[in-house]
Amino acid sequence: MMLTGTQIHNPEVRRLARQLPNLHSAIYGGLCLLLPDQLRQTDCLVSRCESGPDLYLNVIERHDYTTYLQLTYLLGEQQLQNPNAFVRVYHDAKLAEATAFSPEQGIRRFAGPELPIHGQVVRSWRLNRALVKWLDHLLGQGHSLETFDILEMPPQILAL
Repeated sequence: MMLTGTQIHNPEVRRLARQLPNLHSAIYGGLCLLLPDQLRQTDCLVSRCESGPDLYLNVIERHDYTTYLQLTYLLGEQQLQNPNAFVRVYHDAKLAEATAFSPEQGIRRFAGPELPIHGQVVRSWRLNRALVKWLDHLLGQGHSLETFDILEMPPQILAL
């Protein structure tokens, strides 16, 4: 989101906008502790640890400097995706941001002229703050570089 040249009059929103890069850096750091090297060789991985549900990682897009991925649990017989995080990773800048963080949103994005800039900043702050907290939770459960395995047959429900 381009904030240069945009006037943000609300001081609280201005403060959040200035702190968003710190959140993006924290998300990137958390992902570096989670994401294994196999991510370069496959598009779907699962992390299994004793203290929580299986964590699925699905690469949706892969480019030279960015990766767009999904992190989710598949819960119950219905395989509900909850939480369901979509994350854009900027490898060259060492930043990552949540683009969506709920089962209902999927990969829809809510940016554009119909949403005022302050609404975009606040929404981005909430999504990314929630993702930082969830990454901390995942690391606390024991998910790590070592717990991921390649999935030969990924569940069809991923990235819907």
